[in-house]
Amino acid sequence: MKFFRLDLLTLLISLFILNGCKRQDGIGLGVNDQNEISGNLIVDTNVIVNTVAEDTAATSGLSKTPLANFVDPVFGTTQSFVAIGVNLPNNAAYTVPAGTLSIDSAVLVLRYADGFYGDSLASRYKISAYQLQNKVESKTYYSNNHWDPDLGQLLGTKNFTARTHDSITIARIRTDTVDTIQRVPPQLRVPISKAFIYNHLFNAPGNELSSVTAFQNSFKGVYLKLDRAQASDAGGVIQLNLTSSSIDIFYKVVNNSTTDTASVSLPFFNRAAEVKHNYEGTPVETQLKASLTNPGVSQNTIYMQGLAGLRAKVSFPGLEKLADSAIVLNRAEIVITPKAGSGVPYAPLPKLTMYKLDLAKQRALIQDANGNDPRSQTSLFGGRYDRTKKEYHFLVTAYVQDLISKKTVDYGTFIAPVDTTLINTTTGIDVGPTVLTAARSVLVGSDKTSPYSIRLNIIYTRIRK
Repeated sequence: MKFFRLDLLTLLISLFILNGCKRQDGIGLGVNDQNEISGNLIVDTNVIVNTVAEDTAATSGLSKTPLANFVDPVFGTTQSFVAIGVNLPNNAAYTVPAGTLSIDSAVLVLRYADGFYGDSLASRYKISAYQLQNKVESKTYYSNNHWDPDLGQLLGTKNFTARTHDSITIARIRTDTVDTIQRVPPQLRVPISKAFIYNHLFNAPGNELSSVTAFQNSFKGVYLKLDRAQASDAGGVIQLNLTSSSIDIFYKVVNNSTTDTASVSLPFFNRAAEVKHNYEGTPVETQLKASLTNPGVSQNTIYMQGLAGLRAKVSFPGLEKLADSAIVLNRAEIVITPKAGSGVPYAPLPKLTMYKLDLAKQRALIQDANGNDPRSQTSLFGGRYDRTKKEYHFLVTAYVQDLISKKTVDYGTFIAPVDTTLINTTTGIDVGPTVLTAARSVLVGSDKTSPYSIRLNIIYTRIRK
């Protein structure tokens, strides 16, 4: 009986406490002398949000490299071209095997990586491989770096359907023993010119094979272009794992009376992507123009796009009403919801990130995401898409508290796409522009007619001065 009474007492106390937490629409409401120790909820829908272009992103040396030709009815056309630097076998000077050599086949092996976005079922694709006009160097390239193919040196083409998760069976060539059949990870295999490879490897002047640099001065590299087989196809974005890709060469060698088969691979050493977005005639074009001409006017719909496409700039003018109030924030979070039906047929971004600009206009972690701030809760910061609630959440308690108390200045706050696997090694949160994700989201902005308008939820406690 004692336990029953205790449970009732606990329930009554809980009800009194929860009754003190009040929902108020409009920032600054509910701060009064009668609620000095009560928890109050403010739902601030006075958030200014606009669609803006993303910064250019580094594309060289990444774990995934996008190859794209995708037509989205809302976001327009996205294309991504790939440039690949090629090494000699074993990344060192190469000695041509003795005997008479003839190439059976040369294959551009492109390993798939996770992250395909678009139409993987109905669309057919055509990939074309050219030699580059200028070689790829060991430096950082960005998404706006332009690459020129040598259109007179087409290395190979292939029509295919994107099967990015289907392993395939190939012949395994083994020297001095019987060839076998083996199952290999998902990959695209493009036949390329045997004559080109023979002239640049087996029949090249000795000085061109004496070093990797000399070889690359002759063989500039490979340029990849993706086309949709039919204009009516939506196409897609294919992520490639070029770290484990190569040009595989299968050849016969006749030495005296002995004939054998063998293979050799030309590995890749650096790669980069040139990304182009064309929003002409789309709702996105209208929003981008409005952001430039009326940056202080919030938009009802905002657009997020990967491949260094689009992000959102946000600000919180309503916080000024709380600047002189003696309040302490218990919790503050931003809630963003995709527009109904916008996730069909293309799923929304699985993750977003949020960051601020510092005085030098450089990207920086906000307080709640910064492990060096004692108030941060990086594991709870948020950004992942909740498929059940159909929402994105960001915990911004410390950041909003500092904005209210004017301990920090809002030089620019942004929400942007981020890859689910790309993280800062210190905090687990990354804020850089990225091409590692290709998805997009259509989100409800400050649409007052929608119950899903972007909002800032604040739970605070009033402190007696």
